[in-house]
Amino acid sequence: MNWKDQRNLTMLADFYEFTMANGYLENDMHDIVAYFELFFRNVPDNGGFAIAAGLEQVIEYIQNLEFTEEDIEYFKSKNIFSEKFLDYLRNFKFTCDIWAVPEGRVVFPREPLVIVRGPVIQAQMLETMLLLTINHQSLIATKANRIVRASQGRAVMEFGSRRAQGADAATYGARAAYIGGVVGTANTIADRDFNVPALGTMAHSWVQLFPTELDAFKAYARVFPTNCVLLVDTYNTLKSGVPNAIKTFDEVLKPLGIRPKGIRLDSGDIAYLSKNARIMLDEAGYEDCPIVASSSLDEYKIRDMLLQGSKLDSFGVGERLITSMTTPVFGGVYKIVAIEEEGKIIPKIKISENIEKITNPGFKNLYRLYDRSTNKAEADLLTLHDEVIDDTKPLEIFHPIHTWKRKTLTNFYSEKLLVKIFENGNLIYDMPSLDEIKEFCHKEVESLWDEVKRFEYPHTYITDLSLDLWTIRDTMLASNDKI
Repeated sequence: MNWKDQRNLTMLADFYEFTMANGYLENDMHDIVAYFELFFRNVPDNGGFAIAAGLEQVIEYIQNLEFTEEDIEYFKSKNIFSEKFLDYLRNFKFTCDIWAVPEGRVVFPREPLVIVRGPVIQAQMLETMLLLTINHQSLIATKANRIVRASQGRAVMEFGSRRAQGADAATYGARAAYIGGVVGTANTIADRDFNVPALGTMAHSWVQLFPTELDAFKAYARVFPTNCVLLVDTYNTLKSGVPNAIKTFDEVLKPLGIRPKGIRLDSGDIAYLSKNARIMLDEAGYEDCPIVASSSLDEYKIRDMLLQGSKLDSFGVGERLITSMTTPVFGGVYKIVAIEEEGKIIPKIKISENIEKITNPGFKNLYRLYDRSTNKAEADLLTLHDEVIDDTKPLEIFHPIHTWKRKTLTNFYSEKLLVKIFENGNLIYDMPSLDEIKEFCHKEVESLWDEVKRFEYPHTYITDLSLDLWTIRDTMLASNDKI
């Protein structure tokens, strides 16, 4: 049993989930079949796309839903919940259907990442955990992918555990960062529980504990000859750190026939230091010795250092990745979009003076449209759940607000993005391995045009509504005074 199996998260919900649940029961509304949709409104860092992550933890949470006697006693102590509600909790059984986009999928604003259908009392209770799980991991996977792309093929390691907002953020953040493309993490428990490779060698304290820097380097090299990465900036990078590293390689590793795994720079002008360190290593015969950089890095610092001609081979990225410091909130929301009455789906809409807060009503499907000649993603299309796209015929799509913006696709093929995960409360989805998710994410990003992947002012990817869905939305907006 590992750490994540030792706790019941059923009660991790906003209190109003339970007051509403009690209210549904008291008003005999608890069995109304409702459709809820989890989506986000804006891409972090004003980027061109996001990456969905966290579904595996959503599945684990749902499979372990149960209310203990301690939970029921807690509700009883609040003196506002009915006995009918307490009995409901004692006999709680999850029976919803759930659809979701697979982890690693490239996603865009206002697209459903998760759809829940079932008794409103159950579907409502899921809101908090679904949001905090999908929001957090999607945020970190998206940030990690930006940093990985900035590194231009150089390895990126996640080094942020000590700066994360708590143990879960550190561990699930490492998992999400791996989906986004990092090669490993400093977080050991993420290796044990998720097989995210744990990486790391020494801190400055190791160097400071020995009489001299050279003594520290040699001691480490003797203990870990095949994994010798030396931190060279404790005292003076170019005057002592790199020369002592070279001496250690010469006197400890070379006699063993072992090549060094690298040196690490963690402070100072890293671009400048890396160029000079590269010259020193090359002249000493260690042209194959990698140079690793850390020290408060993000995609912009990495990009700038590479533009400056730095000689860096990999990066350890800490707090700016694990907290997504530049945009620390993903902003996903969970909204009701339809109910069923006598077997008929009745769309529901949230209307606001803030246009971006107006929801897309109805039970929906989501398609991605690809150009057949390039296999690049051209647009996404939100449809009603039972609509079918005919790839053999031209398809006109249009902007849902600026409707004069239209485009006709001809040589294209479509893919459904939502997959059914639970049916009547039973898991029917085979969860891929984390390595499979990571590889899927890489392929997803490769399917995008470079213009969508720009860090500044990316091309706005097309996400449109089908004519039938748009008509329902437009009609509901026009009859707002009757709602």
